Amino acid sequence: MAPDAGTDRGRDAEDIDTLCVNTIRTLSIDAIQKAQSGHPGTPMSMAPVAYTLWQRFLRFDPAEPIWPGRDRFVLSAGHASMLLYALLYLAEVQAVDPDYEVVGKPAVSLEDIKRFRQLDSRAPGHPEYRWTSGVETTTGPLGQGIATTVGMAIASKWQASRYGADLFDFDVYAIAGDGCLMEGVSNEAASLAGHLNLDNLCWIYDNNHITIDGRTRLAYGDDVAARFMGYGWNVTRVGDANDTELLARAFEEFKGEEGRPTLVIVDSHIGYGSPHKQDTAAAHGSPLGEEEARETKRAYGWPEDAQFLVPDGVKERFAEGVGKRGAQARAEWEEHRDSFARENTALAAEIDAMQERALPDGWDADIPSFEPDEKGLATRKASNRVQNAIAARLPWLLAGSGDLTDSTSVRIDEDVEGGFDFEPGSFDGRQLHYGIREHEAAAISNGLSLSKLRPLWSTYLTFSDYARPAIRLSALMELPVIHVFTHDSIGLGEDGPTHQPVEQIASLRAVPGLDVFRPADANEVAEAWRCAIDRTHQPAALVLTRQDVPIFDRSRYAPAGGARRGGYVLADAEGGEPEVILLATGSEVALAIAAHEELAADGVRSRVVSLPCWELFDRQEQSYRDEVLPPAVTARVSVEEASTIGWDRYVGPGGEKIGMHTFGTSAPLKDVQTKFGFTPDRVADTAREVLARAKQND
Repeated sequence: MAPDAGTDRGRDAEDIDTLCVNTIRTLSIDAIQKAQSGHPGTPMSMAPVAYTLWQRFLRFDPAEPIWPGRDRFVLSAGHASMLLYALLYLAEVQAVDPDYEVVGKPAVSLEDIKRFRQLDSRAPGHPEYRWTSGVETTTGPLGQGIATTVGMAIASKWQASRYGADLFDFDVYAIAGDGCLMEGVSNEAASLAGHLNLDNLCWIYDNNHITIDGRTRLAYGDDVAARFMGYGWNVTRVGDANDTELLARAFEEFKGEEGRPTLVIVDSHIGYGSPHKQDTAAAHGSPLGEEEARETKRAYGWPEDAQFLVPDGVKERFAEGVGKRGAQARAEWEEHRDSFARENTALAAEIDAMQERALPDGWDADIPSFEPDEKGLATRKASNRVQNAIAARLPWLLAGSGDLTDSTSVRIDEDVEGGFDFEPGSFDGRQLHYGIREHEAAAISNGLSLSKLRPLWSTYLTFSDYARPAIRLSALMELPVIHVFTHDSIGLGEDGPTHQPVEQIASLRAVPGLDVFRPADANEVAEAWRCAIDRTHQPAALVLTRQDVPIFDRSRYAPAGGARRGGYVLADAEGGEPEVILLATGSEVALAIAAHEELAADGVRSRVVSLPCWELFDRQEQSYRDEVLPPAVTARVSVEEASTIGWDRYVGPGGEKIGMHTFGTSAPLKDVQTKFGFTPDRVADTAREVLARAKQND
């Protein structure tokens, strides 16, 4: 009987697909072996899964890897980075520059793979957003990837509601391992995704039963399927990671699911094909070793001594699959965009501005100024007025909180377009409710920002600790996320030391690339918002008071615009250069002003410097910094109801720091401040002491 031509074609396709899968595996083995560092096991086991997804389902154009309508793929198991780099290389994904232009070179070259984990390679140890095109978010800290995908899925729903599903209906996929699902943030993320019915979200769980320490049963015995069904997810299972048809069926099921996110549990063998290390922890985080690598290649039917081999036909197969399908999907998207733009000029302009992280003209035109008021206004309340003035002119600004919408004052007014809750049935709402999930709130904000929305989220400052990993990643990825933290000091009083932050401001200031603003009054709040919004590649933290603080008379003191330089002279000595400088942030600036007036009455020439943002001040030219803080004036006092860590660089060896060295206490505001020495008299007395010491030294 003659062979069936259709069967032969099927076998040929199956053979080339197997060749592609094994190319991913062997590139990973070779790169990790050459680097003598890395995690080969997961790329070896999950290569068929990632390949099937990319080749048959992912709407992604390698030639234009940042087109807005693309599906997102996130490798949450970031230690398996060679899996992603191999895909980017074989699919010939193009590099994009910081101006969002394709630059005509590969995102990851074979040379980058050969230099895996080496200086300046586009294939670093873990996937890094902004460094390697095609990486949708930085991953590596386990759980962060899947946590961030919820923000991406929310963004897709919101953008579809505002601009139409023809333009924004992208799906979000993530590969996660046991470690991702053990991390607590996975609970926060999965719970909220299920609650919001995010049916455009698909997590692929690599169920290989191995972690660094050994079998997962050492510490993990969850019934993952039951757990996710309890969250309201659709759960399906693929019993063999090499069964590409079952994988395809699972992805088809996801595509057809309505009203629920999907978890695909894939049973895999870590280090698949390795004769002696498959299904062991030895395959997780170390190179296979030269002899084991050869034996593994032999098991794949691969030339065992070949290094970084890409057989003929592999790249062409990727081009026929993800390349061709992605180009067609992008072309259709561009047709829809052009048609949409002809009929919706203003909305199309929003999309263009959003994608470039640009701001609409006049975005800050309605930011209020605040009249002098001795009783004053809490800076969190002033912030809400400014936020709403901006939100009315920046339609893609979304606000959320960890169950503290009104306590942290981040509610978008009802008369602002979209000023209602984001929830199933109203995905065009701009008010996000995260519940008591601070870590996930920050991770979602990263996902929203990666999708080019402008998010802010909020909690009490002391609870910023719960969100620290995601805050750090917003800085590492250079995302313009706004983190709003209120109840910023012992000044919140009766709630006591569990809620009174002490070390949090110093720890936030320690994060590279994060600008921390602690404004002194309502007008400094307005300036802080101007700085926080008018940026494209840097996050900001706004640290705000619960209690009312005076609104300074700017006809008597310096304009608040000085806050845009991070620090400025708010009040100065009359009749000559200052003898002593009082430095403060936030609510303590009012204490410094009161001490300044007391000192002036005694004939002591003092200067008050408001220093709302250290990072911004430190970026000013030296001449300006010396103008604000003259080197010759060594008598200096800092005042901040927080840890004194970091103030030394401003007060110098001749200065004193008034701050917190213990936790706070539960009592009314005035009693707490008196107990810890935050009074005008204490500040003035300390100023006299340092001045006397400075005169002695002279």
